Amino acid sequence: MTYRETLDYLNAQLPMYHRIGVAAYRKDLDNTWAICKLLGDPQNTFRSIHIGGTNGKGSTTHMLGSILQEKKLKTGLYTSPHLTDFRERIRINGIKIPEENVIRFVGKYKSEFEKIQPSFFEMTVGLAFDYFREEKVDIAIIEVGLGGRLDSTNVITPLLSVITNISFDHKQLLGDTLEKIAIEKAGIIKPNIPVVIGETQYETRNVFIDKAIKEHAKILFADSEFNCVTRLNESSGTSLLIDIFRNNKLYISELESPLSGIYQARNIITVCASCSMIPSDLCEISPDDFKKGILQVIDNTGLAGRWQILSKSPLIICDTGHNEAGIKAVMKQIQDTPHEKLHFVFGMVNDKETGDILKLLPKDAIYYFCKADIPRGLDANELKAEAKKFGLNGESYTSVYNALEMARNQANIKDLVFIGGSTFVVAEVIDKYMVSPHL
Repeated sequence: MTYRETLDYLNAQLPMYHRIGVAAYRKDLDNTWAICKLLGDPQNTFRSIHIGGTNGKGSTTHMLGSILQEKKLKTGLYTSPHLTDFRERIRINGIKIPEENVIRFVGKYKSEFEKIQPSFFEMTVGLAFDYFREEKVDIAIIEVGLGGRLDSTNVITPLLSVITNISFDHKQLLGDTLEKIAIEKAGIIKPNIPVVIGETQYETRNVFIDKAIKEHAKILFADSEFNCVTRLNESSGTSLLIDIFRNNKLYISELESPLSGIYQARNIITVCASCSMIPSDLCEISPDDFKKGILQVIDNTGLAGRWQILSKSPLIICDTGHNEAGIKAVMKQIQDTPHEKLHFVFGMVNDKETGDILKLLPKDAIYYFCKADIPRGLDANELKAEAKKFGLNGESYTSVYNALEMARNQANIKDLVFIGGSTFVVAEVIDKYMVSPHL
């Protein structure tokens, strides 16, 4: 099979959560364990760090990977979902897994997979672990896909577990309270393996403490030891300058982050705490190492879609924030970004509680409702009708591309065009910009 035929086969044969939703979710790890056994348990052949949470786990994974890469460690990254290319999910030192490896892996195990009937995500986890073993990585940073306790990545025994924060997302699967969601996320805490919690939250704090005590795992709440002061870098206008304090003493000064979303400060604090918990026999990370890794995170790892500036005239920005906490953070930064009118290219998936998101959006924006080209995408006309109940007005469009093109045409030079609401809407925009930056 060619690479295209291989992807078509996977898409046709294996249920994929990000395309079809709940039907692809497995409520046990049986398939993952079966795949690991078939492959000879590759998850036990390399050192790893496991990163879960609701928001920020992708950015945290990439930043930590970049820092370890700057330490000259052969660093694997497993992340999801991808934006424009399936191979984004599996990288070593920022380089995507070769197409030939994907073809060979699927061809070799195709008949066995048809017996196991894994989900797309379960198969991809197996591919990543097999590839990291084959390439003898020094360390792999593994991002949880959904939840934690029952996530397919939860078969590793890492050096360190990290949980960024807890917010409402995937309520139908993880629970309808922060405490219930935290219990699922806490499932990645392993016996005698230290854990970093990125954000102290009243509703979830004791969930993590109790789980850590039960597992005899050392626990560190990042914001109990580290804090920071953040400002926009006035010379560039597109990066942050951050002073990090450790136990109220200046620890790292004027760290520059090319990820200019203000919310990244919390993730950077989480990464800082994580670096302090990495075993010394892997590497020692100095403040200078940390600064280099953060500064180079986009170049080193290819991270995209986080408060990403696509154009400055007019200002066009996209962000993958899509749940309540993510949208709140994005809305705050939009308010702080100078502009006249706000043009909002907006789409959602059909298994989200739309009201929870729509109530957070500004009523004075001009909306361009659209549907990402996936089965889970919410029909643009339905979204428009629902949004109108919340005082949000605009038109619906037949595609993300058409919505953005109209927003660009209607925006003045001092306006802001923002694209968001769904990771998959952002993915289509980034894909178009890679081909034609002027649309």
